[in-house]
Amino acid sequence: QLKLTESGGGLVQPGGSLRLSCAASGIFFPINTMAWYRQAPGKERELVAKIMERDDTYYLDSVKGRFTISRDHAKDTIYLQMKNVKPEDTAVYYCWGLQGREYWGSGTQVTVSP
Repeated sequence: QLKLTESGGGLVQPGGSLRLSCAASGIFFPINTMAWYRQAPGKERELVAKIMERDDTYYLDSVKGRFTISRDHAKDTIYLQMKNVKPEDTAVYYCWGLQGREYWGSGTQVTVSP
């Protein structure tokens, strides 16, 4: 059974940096498309960044230039490097993968506060 496990969340000050990791386990074939979503209190879940086949990427407009999604194929892990974070980045961040069906991690809390 494929499982996605996030790590790296926490409390960070505005303007600071944080790196999230998502490790995939229980897989037999590489997952071509993976992504990071986030959900803030009272808001809908939104797509933050996606990495696709050939490592093409997509970013939410509000994080462009600040967040970078990357992948380590050997470790079946994706990362979200967050820089110059803002209070509005506060949310639970979820890892997502597509391999025949959708898979979700359980989420990691990111709080941006002085």
